[in-house]
Amino acid sequence: MGLSQRSRRYAPIALLGVAGIALAGCGAPGGAAGGGSGSGGDSNTVTIYGTIVDSEAELLQESWADWAEENDIEIKYEGSQDFETQLGTRAQGGNPPDIAIFPQPGLFADFAKRDFLKPAPEEVEKNANEYWTEDWVKYGTVDDTFYGAPLMANVKGWIWYSPAKFAEWGVEVPTTLDEMTALTDTIQAATGTPAWCAGFESGTATGWPGTDWVEDYVLRQAGPDVYDQWVTNEIPFTDPQIKTAFDSVGSVLLNPANVNAGFGDVRSINSTAFGDVAPALAEGSCALTHQASFLSGFFPEGTEIAEDGDIWAFMLPGESADDKAVTGAGEIVGAFSDSEATQKVLAYLSSPEWANSRVSLGGVTSANNGLDPANAKDPILQETIKILQDPDTTFRFDASDLMPGAVGAGTFWKGIVAWVNGTSTDEVLTQIETGWPSS
Repeated sequence: MGLSQRSRRYAPIALLGVAGIALAGCGAPGGAAGGGSGSGGDSNTVTIYGTIVDSEAELLQESWADWAEENDIEIKYEGSQDFETQLGTRAQGGNPPDIAIFPQPGLFADFAKRDFLKPAPEEVEKNANEYWTEDWVKYGTVDDTFYGAPLMANVKGWIWYSPAKFAEWGVEVPTTLDEMTALTDTIQAATGTPAWCAGFESGTATGWPGTDWVEDYVLRQAGPDVYDQWVTNEIPFTDPQIKTAFDSVGSVLLNPANVNAGFGDVRSINSTAFGDVAPALAEGSCALTHQASFLSGFFPEGTEIAEDGDIWAFMLPGESADDKAVTGAGEIVGAFSDSEATQKVLAYLSSPEWANSRVSLGGVTSANNGLDPANAKDPILQETIKILQDPDTTFRFDASDLMPGAVGAGTFWKGIVAWVNGTSTDEVLTQIETGWPSS
């Protein structure tokens, strides 16, 4: 859980551009689409390839073990942190897995457009339409053809805090962005110290927590249509609406009166490991931090995470109290084979039965509406499931995961670091925009 979930999503994405080059530079597409070669010719064996590794891979395999035995199907799972490059090579070489679990919709769409993926079986499409929102179904649809259902999902934009401290200061959870600003000022006045702590350090991926901040504000302030256009560069980083989001984030992160409680000045954000803010919050040296649900894994042992516990979290609000827009991430399942056993596995992975099986093992959530939130052991994950299942929730996938790797895992990350270090917003936005491919 925790770090492994985050690194699973971000460590491989920098290879997205490489994967695209590998696909484009080899032979004519579609040669491996008949596929199923990953099963080695055994009609009862289904191979699955993904980015999920280590203990999470063990839980994944446990989640389908009983079902596979009951249905006399052997599922062979292989996880790799070199997923994008290797999958492209295997597909072009005529040896793809039967099923791939894609961590980025953009990469999934790339394989579908090159005719590597099979359209989803009817039962999978039925499950997707019944158990997922329209936003999620769209991520599995390419050129009006449905290729795959979502698997797991998560929600970002949580603001972590101490309920006891809120009670001590006489403040409440804000319901709008304006109230969020007022809360920041109130805490600063009450404590005489910055209210926020933030950490953007993450090795070669330093800067990604800042992209999450910006994405949350673009969606909440400019709306989903602008967000969608931004992701495809129809609206560039230099657009005033994107600058407004940066300025709003900057009012917190670039203001020495607001950060970086317990760690230093504004620039210390870049040298503070993203997980290190959790102990600071628990000990009371900072009051607020912005991070996804996996932050719960970084608090000191014995910290009670509950609405009336030591630490709790609320979702970053929108412009109005009625706004229910969130960013997040997850996986999409695509198939290179249409064998009978493969179709059965796809149907199971798109079902509430599988979602409940995996979530009950801990550490993850799903947007499947047939999932019982009570099966999640972590209370934050239970809240996450409720948000994902709410039909009024507007969900958008992490923008940096949808952008080309040269931007999302390149100039965007680097731009955030430069911005925190003092480079002007206009210069940073221009710099980030240069990462977009020319065609």
